[in-house]
Amino acid sequence: MKNKVFIYCFALFAFTFSCEDATQTEVIMVSAEEMQELLELEDIQLVDVRTLEEYKTGFIEQAQNIDYTSPTFEEDLVKLDKSKPIMVYCKSGIRSGKCSKKLKEAGFIKVYDLEGGITQWKFSGYEIKAFE
Repeated sequence: MKNKVFIYCFALFAFTFSCEDATQTEVIMVSAEEMQELLELEDIQLVDVRTLEEYKTGFIEQAQNIDYTSPTFEEDLVKLDKSKPIMVYCKSGIRSGKCSKKLKEAGFIKVYDLEGGITQWKFSGYEIKAFE
């Protein structure tokens, strides 16, 4: 009986992870540390979805600002490359979570969302860039 349970669990585990990349339908939540690694390793489109006023208080280097509350938000999103990975963040994770869902619905292949937003990024000791 134990062998059958073990075999079933192993098969389920193997099937789940072998199909994960092929059917990437979920947003991938990442910590500040994971985000830093991804930014160093992959060619990622980094998008700050806070307001321009918030963006001016400091942002993560390489981020472009696309305000989630802007009337042109959806138009601005479709200008991005759907085939390249995209990472979004906001102040705490609420707006970026909503944005991530819109990105997946719009057909973006790989979507990352910074868990805890720029607040967590700063708390983890990572730098923010000053607006010039």
